[in-house]
Amino acid sequence: MNIDFIQRFRGKVFTEFENHLLPFWMNIPLDQTSGGFYGRIHKNLQIEADAPKGLVLNSRLLWTFSSVYRFNPNPHLLKLAQRAYQYLVDHFWDKVYGGMFWLLDSHGNPLDAGKKVYGQAFALYGLSEYYAASGDQSALNTAVELYHLIEQHHCDSIYQGYRETSHRDWSEAENQQLSEVDMNVVKSMNAHLHLLEAYANLLLVWEDSTLRRQLTELVDVFLTRIADDETGHFKLFFDQQWQSRSAAVSFGHDIEGSWLLCRAAEILGDQNRIRYVRPVTERLVNATLAEGMNEDGGIYFQRNNKNLLDTDVHWWVQAEAIVGFVNHYQLTHCEEMLQAAYDAWEFVEKHLVDREHGEWFYKVDQDRQTDLNMFKVSEWKGPYHNCRACMEIIRRLDQIIEPLEA
Repeated sequence: MNIDFIQRFRGKVFTEFENHLLPFWMNIPLDQTSGGFYGRIHKNLQIEADAPKGLVLNSRLLWTFSSVYRFNPNPHLLKLAQRAYQYLVDHFWDKVYGGMFWLLDSHGNPLDAGKKVYGQAFALYGLSEYYAASGDQSALNTAVELYHLIEQHHCDSIYQGYRETSHRDWSEAENQQLSEVDMNVVKSMNAHLHLLEAYANLLLVWEDSTLRRQLTELVDVFLTRIADDETGHFKLFFDQQWQSRSAAVSFGHDIEGSWLLCRAAEILGDQNRIRYVRPVTERLVNATLAEGMNEDGGIYFQRNNKNLLDTDVHWWVQAEAIVGFVNHYQLTHCEEMLQAAYDAWEFVEKHLVDREHGEWFYKVDQDRQTDLNMFKVSEWKGPYHNCRACMEIIRRLDQIIEPLEA
């Protein structure tokens, strides 16, 4: 691939990140009354002051501010990370049973005190990244304590993997749904993907033989239970014994998982796992490219149980796809992958970047129209996917460019 093409691609991503995306989050309004950050901001930047505050958003803010500080050490980013950390441990942490509450009201009181492993994983991801950025030992101590709680209460020692949800006291909940759009099942791909992500990040800052073993087992769960060798996709929902309960396809999770699996295997430094992961991730990427990409670079949201295609393009799916394609180019040197990544980025610039109010739109439909009812910031809409994607793409393109310039 022509070096000028790669440099132009990198320049586009860097400009969007530094001049548009990052300034939005560095100037996000702070909740000066109740602490932390507001739970929802509308598309027109109107603040919903009484909105609930979600664990996922707060954890993703913590991870993002910490990670971007390591990428670009601006002291203001560290202050924002410290604010997110302090709110997390002061309000989300359960001082009776340990672990993180799922949802708080606007004043920091529990609305949903349940322990969803998906939320615990993101808190762990944020805490470990904050420790890497700040060196704050209390953050690492909290991360390690949370890891042990997950292992104690959610790990399935008989059939492998982790169950979805507990009550506040860690007893098993009857309703195992992550959200209203998810199935009520004991195990899901989504929870395991983000535990894999969090455990890998924790291992980078805290070497522990049991953690290393559990991360290895998570990689193996994806290879043997979750990845479907016939379709090339991830299976999404399971009973306790890993019987699949859904035929739906999530293109975003397929392509996100393709590079997160590679990353986990690389962090483990396990050459066998690196070798085993490769064909699985290749099938995930190829299936996304063949079945999930529209004519101008957008990645479809999903295909449901009835084989009906949801052609909306969501901001997070698009961000993860670009990283996944670039990662696969690094593995294969297949120029089609780098072109797919560039086309997906072009879609972002043309259809998802909000030039008026900043950040990216939540989604666009098949006519490239935005949904004006979707929040700019909410329990499920934060900086993690697209800020991380920009940093990953810049780093990876730099790695590709370096030998070409030698």
